[in-house]
Amino acid sequence: IRSLSDNVIIPIAGVILAFVMTLELIQMVADKNNMHGDVDTWMFFKWIFKTAAAVLIVTNTWNIVMGVFDVGQSVVNSAAGVIAHDTSIDINSIVVDLEARLMAMDLGPLFGLWFQSLFVGICTWALTICIFIITYGRMIEIYLVTSVAPIPMATMMDSGEWASIGKNWIKQLLALSFQGFFIVVALGIFKTLFSNAIVALNASTDGVILQMGLLLGYTAALIFTILRTGAISKSVFNAH
Repeated sequence: IRSLSDNVIIPIAGVILAFVMTLELIQMVADKNNMHGDVDTWMFFKWIFKTAAAVLIVTNTWNIVMGVFDVGQSVVNSAAGVIAHDTSIDINSIVVDLEARLMAMDLGPLFGLWFQSLFVGICTWALTICIFIITYGRMIEIYLVTSVAPIPMATMMDSGEWASIGKNWIKQLLALSFQGFFIVVALGIFKTLFSNAIVALNASTDGVILQMGLLLGYTAALIFTILRTGAISKSVFNAH
């Protein structure tokens, strides 16, 4: 991706940068003349500084992109560590007599419980596929967004409408970087709900089927939430 960006996209970004900054200079001179004032020398120094800053941004686009994703990855790793520590639970210490309670149930409730367990297993399998697709889809989207990074970065120093391209691209990059954080939080919430359901399942005397239904509902809610993490992240950073 970096080789593609350096060899193919940066020359195009250079052309766009030259066009944008030339248009910026023309607009500055035209605005000054419309006010019937003298053209001050500081305007050209300002334009030179902005152009130099724009060139510096374009030539260091890859470092900027990696910096954004390093921040996002650090946040995701920290959140994953906190959630894994706070939501840990020892299943073996909770469901100590579950087998005996199941042996005491009639055939009808056991059949219903087996059907619910089967459905929960299918939903869990679907959840695994969903997370797999979202994770790899996010990776592909990151590659696509970063491959053309120099082009939107070439518009960052413009004072007009062109700057909105670069600003929205930065928002999109931040949304992709922090989507992993929302996925981790969603998994942490599900883990807490699942743990509470297991505790209630062990404490209940006749609500095993109800608790299995709750597990099914939690799994379906998690699948929906995982699918929505991209939209949630974009709405947080106002990315279009």
